[in-house]
Amino acid sequence: MFGAVRRQLLKVIEWTPTRSDWIVHRFDMSSRAEIMNGSSLTVREGQMAILSKDGKIADIFPPGRHRLETANLPVLTTLMNWNKGFRSPFVCEVHFVNTSLITGQKWGTANPFTMRDPEFGVIRIRAFGMYNFRVIDPRLVMVNLLGGGAEFSAGNIGGKLRSLITSNLSNIIASSKYSAIDLATKLNDFSQVARKQLDENFKSIGFELQLMVVENISFPEEVERAIDSRSSIGVLDGKMGSFVAMQQAQAMRDMANNQAGFGGAMMGMGMMGGMMGGGGMNAIQDDPNRGLGQRDVASNKKAAGGSCVKCKAALAAGARFCGSCGEQQPIASFCSKCGAQLKPGAKFCSGCGTKQGG
Repeated sequence: MFGAVRRQLLKVIEWTPTRSDWIVHRFDMSSRAEIMNGSSLTVREGQMAILSKDGKIADIFPPGRHRLETANLPVLTTLMNWNKGFRSPFVCEVHFVNTSLITGQKWGTANPFTMRDPEFGVIRIRAFGMYNFRVIDPRLVMVNLLGGGAEFSAGNIGGKLRSLITSNLSNIIASSKYSAIDLATKLNDFSQVARKQLDENFKSIGFELQLMVVENISFPEEVERAIDSRSSIGVLDGKMGSFVAMQQAQAMRDMANNQAGFGGAMMGMGMMGGMMGGGGMNAIQDDPNRGLGQRDVASNKKAAGGSCVKCKAALAAGARFCGSCGEQQPIASFCSKCGAQLKPGAKFCSGCGTKQGG
């Protein structure tokens, strides 16, 4: 009678989590605690409850309020040999399993692993990121991870899950056919590929991998420099011609600034203009007087063919008649010494003073 008084008869079984990363929690059952026939089991949203006897998993309950009796304890009834139902209290273990999403878990490679790249050969890389997961099969989680323990959290099995990710990562990279440059520039795409393949490994122990993010992959320095150069070219895709023209224009401008005299400046202007796509050297050729002073314009006109004796319009070289007024032009004569053109009837050269006509 005294022993019966000291027994703790459980009428209500429920548990409120105290931390967000818990996965399995064993309900506190002292050596004197027994479950009564008709006891109430309350399972909250985001939980599953598992009853087990002598280390064997019996019945599993989803969220809701459940009355514990023979009708809804089929497996436990068999284990306990309750042929006609049970009337007296009984002893078993109750575990609550968290089925809500567990977020923000970190992963990373403790040591670099090798990959074979078609361009760089065999290289060693490191990677890290984060993942989210949840329990989808409480029975598998209990069998594979709980062992003889009372409970565990995401922190307790973080090392096992990280090893699961990193040990399969090199095989995933190899099967995906991603190159080093692809991995560096398409992390989001590779993250999706990795999640799909790793999810199979997670499901084998009762979890579902909801999110897998590869935040960074680090390569040897020489590979990173090559990737940076390739990325720069990719940014200029379709615009390389404009980029080269801009660089050449800058170079010509600098060269023109360093040239001494008018000829150097004209060279810089002509070459720069030709590469900028308009005017430039072609414009200078079309109008040889552009940018010249009035004195130089007159000199250019004389070199070309002089000017009309009547209307003063510029003449083409060797012209006998003015293209503007039609006036016949005198045959030009030149200094026998300096070659300067003489005015009609001139007896002395206005350029060097040499007497003309013998």
